[in-house]
Amino acid sequence: MRLLKLVPDDTNIQFLKWRNVAMSISFLMIVASIALVAVRGLNFGVDFVGGQSVRVEFTQAMPPIDQIRTKVDALGLGEATIQQFGSDKAVSVRTALPDGGKGAADQAGKQLVAGIQKAFPTAKTGSVETVSGKVSGELLRTGLLSLGLAMAAISIYIWIRFEWQFGIGALFALFHDIALTFGFFALTQLQFDLNIVAALLTIIGYSLNDTIVVYDRIRENLKKYRKMEIVPLLDLSVNETLARTVMTSFTMLIALAVLLWVGPDVIFGFTAAMLLGIFIGTYSSVYMSAPILVWLKVGPDSFVPRTSAANEGAERVERKDDGAVV
Repeated sequence: MRLLKLVPDDTNIQFLKWRNVAMSISFLMIVASIALVAVRGLNFGVDFVGGQSVRVEFTQAMPPIDQIRTKVDALGLGEATIQQFGSDKAVSVRTALPDGGKGAADQAGKQLVAGIQKAFPTAKTGSVETVSGKVSGELLRTGLLSLGLAMAAISIYIWIRFEWQFGIGALFALFHDIALTFGFFALTQLQFDLNIVAALLTIIGYSLNDTIVVYDRIRENLKKYRKMEIVPLLDLSVNETLARTVMTSFTMLIALAVLLWVGPDVIFGFTAAMLLGIFIGTYSSVYMSAPILVWLKVGPDSFVPRTSAANEGAERVERKDDGAVV
């Protein structure tokens, strides 16, 4: 039985031929993403802006989401966010946190529960969960800090594991992936909550893994083909890892596409972020992390393998019986 191969073994695609075009497009997309976030902003969820949430479970068939939203909006508590939660008969209803402190919040929570029970007598409501503005602000700062620290730690690891040029290349590729994902959420106004922060951290991990696979092959080829020009060497390295990259990304994209199509609404934003992140991360591993090594002038002369002093001496000098050095 023949194995399935999405990429032939002898591929010789000149990826870096288009590095200037790809980099220009990526720069424009990064600028556009930053502009979208600055102008449109992100549609922060209750986790980040504060608010109240209550779980509603229907004992009979659940009415349409639009009907539930209409009944909740009529309570005068502001625009509600309603998502299917856990099962096909349960939803999470979220409303903004009212002004006036704890007393106003408690009153709004009671009004929300009473209104839902009146509109849907057979529905069961849980307790009202309240996230204050102070807590939500701390969650936002912590989430952004976690993204920044993850990217910094990854860059330091690659710097130590490889060379400083590789660390800069990986950091730029990660910044590219995160910036475009933020731009996507600013454009679509999908809700941005802690689930999306988790998706971004997952994207960072996936993109890093893909980039390290390419970088490891580049490092091997730098030691193996010490007289080869850097551009052909990078093309060779990307082509040698292309089968692995395509197979991994393809299977991930299929699973996420199915989950996006048939999955519950509560994880729609998470799945959309992951789907976009996998695609962008695969692209950046080829057209961001590798081409930047050309401009940073990586080559066999600048690459020094990190080996022990004994091994380094053994690799550098080998003596024959007549004392000649080879």
